[in-house]
Amino acid sequence: MAKQIPFNAILEKSKQYEKEMTRFLRDMIAIPSESSDEKRVVHRIKEEMEKVGFDKVEIDPMGNVLGYIGHGPRLVAMDAHIDTVGIGNIKNWNFDPYEGMETDELIGGRGASDQEGGMASMVYAGKIIKDLGLEDDYTLLVTGTVQEEDCDGLCWQYIIEQSGIRPEFVVSTEPTDCQIYRGQRGRMEIRVEVQGVSCHGSAPERGDNAIFKMAPILTELEQLSHKLGDDEFLGKGTLTVSEIFFTSPSRCAVADSCAVSIDRRLTWGETWEGALEEIRALPAVKKAAAVVSMYNYERPSWTGLVYPTECYFPTWKVEENHFTVRALSNAYEGLFGKAPVVDKWTFSTNGVSIMGRHGIPVIGFGPGKEPEAHAPNEKTWKSHLVTCAAMYAAIPLSWLATE
Repeated sequence: MAKQIPFNAILEKSKQYEKEMTRFLRDMIAIPSESSDEKRVVHRIKEEMEKVGFDKVEIDPMGNVLGYIGHGPRLVAMDAHIDTVGIGNIKNWNFDPYEGMETDELIGGRGASDQEGGMASMVYAGKIIKDLGLEDDYTLLVTGTVQEEDCDGLCWQYIIEQSGIRPEFVVSTEPTDCQIYRGQRGRMEIRVEVQGVSCHGSAPERGDNAIFKMAPILTELEQLSHKLGDDEFLGKGTLTVSEIFFTSPSRCAVADSCAVSIDRRLTWGETWEGALEEIRALPAVKKAAAVVSMYNYERPSWTGLVYPTECYFPTWKVEENHFTVRALSNAYEGLFGKAPVVDKWTFSTNGVSIMGRHGIPVIGFGPGKEPEAHAPNEKTWKSHLVTCAAMYAAIPLSWLATE
């Protein structure tokens, strides 16, 4: 039988560690850590895990940092990706994105919400577990994962497929505004390419203009976007053209190729095969003999490791009465005396691999808010760090007690 959960003591400890979590988060923000350039922040996280008393800390061949608390037979994991996107146009920032900003309530900087705040709360949840002797028949794995912004879920494909690590479930600490999130739409990165024949621009009738051939395809793609699947919980599938490319001998010539990239969001019941085939079936695609394909990802991690994958990120959700929802709801009610809000992400997470590809249940609870992600003047809330650290410390015992 699981131990009694000392909710009040957990929450009090979490409040006591607000300053330490703030300092640690600001240290991470200060280290630029875009995808494939996470080495310094990974080592900073390893240092903090060791400092607060994790039982084992290691960096795997891909460059993910893995910290363990406890020695029980049952494995539960909590995940934060620790890479960030770039800063964009610096003129849109009111403060330096790496020096950051701090007030009594807020912490600002690139990665504050998306999603180094989750890492700060997880590490200090580990310390709370140690402080209060909350170890039991579980081992807690805390992961700081790489390359998520480039290729969501690739890090966990490696962890599961190559390291052979399969937790019973995973808590994603992506930003949820301290609500419980139980799913997300999937996505694909699709390329549509047409070929033409170049000639001198003074006599375009001699050639075959690939850009003109692409034009009706774009119109039909827009029309298709209004006919995609829907799901009562996850919402509608979507399609948007995100990039366009061409080749031409010069500005005074007919273009001999044209291609577009499509960001396709998949709702429940939609498949990657179906998403490709519905584009291939468009009349303009057939007429132009366009090639419709899925992109691949082969960028080396910061360690130099290449782990290729196709750019398909499956849809996933757990049901309302799933044990993960119950375990987190019970922990939340025990700590805060009220029922949590249960919702979903709009964006994508590592859950596409953990649950979408490998069937390991995922549940979300994280500090920060989705609209802060990838935005200038990104910020998070100190109160969120406290709330989440308390939750992460309570979740393992709440899980054991829920069964």
